[in-house]
Amino acid sequence: MSKAFKGEDASEAPLVVPPRAPLPPGVENYVTAGGLVALKAEHERLLVERARAETSAAVDDGDRPRTLAMLGERVAALEDRLATARLVEPGSQPHGEVRFGARVTVRAENGEERRYRIVGVDEADVEHGQIAFVAPLARALLGKHAGETAVVRTPRGEEELDVVSVDYGAES
Repeated sequence: MSKAFKGEDASEAPLVVPPRAPLPPGVENYVTAGGLVALKAEHERLLVERARAETSAAVDDGDRPRTLAMLGERVAALEDRLATARLVEPGSQPHGEVRFGARVTVRAENGEERRYRIVGVDEADVEHGQIAFVAPLARALLGKHAGETAVVRTPRGEEELDVVSVDYGAES
């Protein structure tokens, strides 16, 4: 039965802090310039949020330790990511070849074109075409050139994607 129903203090429940996107063991924590800026901005926001929670009357005193612990965990995880972040400049990549930071236009077997940008794990946002460099799709595309075909294994089976273009233009 739930602690709420038994009248027990909810603050005794284990602290659950959603983990950051996983980075496989031994894999460098590559980030784009925009990704690094976003990580630093998130860090600053969390520090401000933690400082407010330490002093704010809006935070119930009974909830304060739990709130501070959660924020502390999030700050620590983010600081670990920032400490290992390795900035990859698009100009350092072999243009014409799909590498980290590339914008890749592909054409599926049905003729549909899709555009992706290969980014760091903390930057990934599939809805906006930002895919982590460790994702299966990105791994299938890495090293390809325009005119080549990448084979991606999906739950529906293998899908062939023709690489239409590779671009390292300014970040958006």
